[in-house]
Amino acid sequence: MSSNIVDLGDETSGAFGDAAGVDPELFMNTDEPELEFDVDGTELSSTKEAELDAELDEELAKEAEGGAFRSGAITPDGIIEEDFEKVLGTPQEEEAQSEFSDVEKYGIIEVAGDDLWGRKVIVFSSCKLPSNKTFDHQRLLQYIRHTLDQYVEEDYVIVYFHYGLSSRNKPKLSWLMQAYKEFDRKYKKNLKALYLVHPTNFIKILWNIFKPFISVKFGRKMMYVDYLMELKNHLHFDQLSVPPPVLEYDAKKVAARKPQYPYNQGSSNTDGGPLKTQQFGVTLQFIKEHSGRIIPIVVEQTIDYLRVHGLQVEGIFRRSANAATLREVQNKYNNGEPVDYQCDAYDVHTAAVILKTFLRELQEPILTFDLFEPVTRLNVIDSNKHVFETERMLREELPEDNYIILKHIVHFLTEVVEYSDVNKMTPMNLAIVFGPNLLWSKGQASLSTMGAVNSFALILIKNFQEVFKR
Repeated sequence: MSSNIVDLGDETSGAFGDAAGVDPELFMNTDEPELEFDVDGTELSSTKEAELDAELDEELAKEAEGGAFRSGAITPDGIIEEDFEKVLGTPQEEEAQSEFSDVEKYGIIEVAGDDLWGRKVIVFSSCKLPSNKTFDHQRLLQYIRHTLDQYVEEDYVIVYFHYGLSSRNKPKLSWLMQAYKEFDRKYKKNLKALYLVHPTNFIKILWNIFKPFISVKFGRKMMYVDYLMELKNHLHFDQLSVPPPVLEYDAKKVAARKPQYPYNQGSSNTDGGPLKTQQFGVTLQFIKEHSGRIIPIVVEQTIDYLRVHGLQVEGIFRRSANAATLREVQNKYNNGEPVDYQCDAYDVHTAAVILKTFLRELQEPILTFDLFEPVTRLNVIDSNKHVFETERMLREELPEDNYIILKHIVHFLTEVVEYSDVNKMTPMNLAIVFGPNLLWSKGQASLSTMGAVNSFALILIKNFQEVFKR
């Protein structure tokens, strides 16, 4: 069965409209009340804002009492079906962390590596918002901007966990409007998808309020997800920071609704095991045992191609690729078929994303789970010893095959840096892109640990000769 993921890399198609098979009329509420805006049409009057805030609070209260289960279903693409109108229902620097420690401590915003197409994933959890009577939402807005500023130059997606939002912690409507306006084209240009998880009638009300000044292009990037399992067709679910209350709520929904998941989970034998030629989603040991190669063919071929064709391409490794093309290439590798990156259907971004995807879909990261804690603790020792300790960890604690493959990859990244004046990929930029694909934890990552992982990747790239001595 083929996968049903919507390609959101192109802003001319997406979650709404004919590309998704959804009638745009479903999102045109013809009998909604006229809203009072100010002269420039972007501000609600104080009276109307108070009325709408009260309406939203009332809706949240109803959802809290009634469980907020929606009768609608989500299509395999994560799109609301036609009853939607009825009920919709960078490496972290110590100074930057301390600057926003008052907001960061709540864990509202998390960075969760890359999605299936190599796009950075930013997670927003409503249930972690503190009381709106004491919390400074302007600080939250500054912190969101601070986080996004590290990633907006590359393609990225946002996952919004709606469950847990209540009248107790909901920001004012004026704040939401301010946030939408302040995040200008710089932030919206490379946002490729906004996943709204566990949508309720509250979201429908917001949609009707914001519709007059939300662009069509931005609307097409919105995708509605009713169950967490649906995210697995778009993201690496294991890397998401899903709050326990959201997991519990989703489990109750699944038990109550018993949804079906007709999704393709990748290539496999008829007995359910991986193919002998499988490259994605297995271990390095599995690949070596069945191919006789230490350096996997995916790594070797993508690097060989990019070394010739990609070093002078601006934004290499920071752009996503066509979803259908990526699935085609992955299936070819998994089935042992030849892949020719020089054919007309492929380009440098295809090869770049395939390399990142291969690393991220390994059953265990190339730097191994065992090294996650030592790497994230590296910043507590004297910075003058970071290179020495990194060399020691790689030499003494990383398996031989992992060491050889990692050295091959990082050496290539140093070649990319040599052309940074043209491709704009500095050591810092490459570290932010590759860090989450080289190392992750068995559990859920936090923004601070993500920064530590990126910092470690930066050490590898900037000090290649010093850390790879064996």
